[in-house]
Amino acid sequence: MPTRRLAFVAAFLAAVFLVAPAETPAYAAGSDSPPAPRRVVNPDFTAGKAAVEAGKFADAVSLMTKVVGKEPRNADALNYLGYSYRKLGDFDNSLLFYKKALAVNPDHRGANEYLGELYLQMGDLAKAEERLARLDKICFFGCDEYSELKQAIADFKAGKESSGDKW
Repeated sequence: MPTRRLAFVAAFLAAVFLVAPAETPAYAAGSDSPPAPRRVVNPDFTAGKAAVEAGKFADAVSLMTKVVGKEPRNADALNYLGYSYRKLGDFDNSLLFYKKALAVNPDHRGANEYLGELYLQMGDLAKAEERLARLDKICFFGCDEYSELKQAIADFKAGKESSGDKW
């Protein structure tokens, strides 16, 4: 008897999910085209990200400042500002924007990693280790940001000059 019930439930679910026709999208009255996408990426953000990737940090600051002017809670743009200022050697502004990014999204992995790297550049190992501990909680199964900051901290402790993007 239980086997028949299980077979019935399986057949019912298959009919509902596999055989039932897909819903037809509903458009606004008098329109035969789909609604506009919900979120359009700001072209200044796209250009600013490209500037960061190209190492043009002054350009990135200019572009991401425009983005933040329109989207003050854009944690990614705030993080890119912090990163760009750090690469330009402006640690005060870098610290300001990383903290703003984390105020918007305390679990922002990039901002946590890069703030930790900034702290290493400023010689504050304890605060860098706080960022590492935060990443350890955020990245339950591990993540690149955790691994990279952990390596940067190990390099710092060993007195080695860090390679790549690290401190």
